[in-house]
Amino acid sequence: MIRPAHRFPLLSRLLHWTMAVLVLAMLFIGIGMVSTVSSRYAQLVAIHKSIGIVILVLVAIRLINRLLNPPPPLPADLPWWQVVAAKASHWVLYLLMFALPLVGWAMLSAAGAPIVVFGAVHLPPILPHDVAMFAVLRAAHTVLALLLFATFLAHLGAALFHALIRRDEVLPSMV
Repeated sequence: MIRPAHRFPLLSRLLHWTMAVLVLAMLFIGIGMVSTVSSRYAQLVAIHKSIGIVILVLVAIRLINRLLNPPPPLPADLPWWQVVAAKASHWVLYLLMFALPLVGWAMLSAAGAPIVVFGAVHLPPILPHDVAMFAVLRAAHTVLALLLFATFLAHLGAALFHALIRRDEVLPSMV
């Protein structure tokens, strides 16, 4: 394995991989949740809400960490458009990881549903009960989730490109 000259700090790497697992789990739980009519629906919703709040907290920590610990530089020979795409996709990922839990929370608030996470913590509603707003937010939550999945796949594809094709220090810097 290439020993990277510049490496992300340990906290950055732990947050990255923890959130990668959580986001991927959320996407699949969300798909399973809206696709099922089984008795496990309520359990999936409870897990989905709890992980969503964990992601919201972790992305806030991660943003602070990123400001305090900027990422290592990208390879100097990377074409300008790939540098722009890399930076833009990272900020899109941050935006989506922050927006999705907030939209989900707002959606449940508009539905008048209790917002209980980890089976015990009751979060306050952030919007008044409004069925029409619930419908808009539910559609927005779905679109944002699909956009997150597409961005996640693009991010994974870029990581594999750096590891298998370019064989540069980008992936090793995060491993």
